[in-house]
Amino acid sequence: MPGNDALAFTTAVNTLAAVMARCLDDSELALAAAVLTQLGDTLATIAVQRSLCSKTPSG
Repeated sequence: MPGNDALAFTTAVNTLAAVMARCLDDSELALAAAVLTQLGDTLATIAVQRSLCSKTPSG
């Protein structure tokens, strides 16, 4: 990911959330939140699996 400015990144994410909330009705917003939560969970699972699979067995 380009750049290491955590504050700028979190500000961008917050801004995206605010824009989405302004543009979507309540049911659309709830669906978007659910889909993005699932996406985040799935990406976290993939990242952990990659980490575990790249480790060489000791012994």
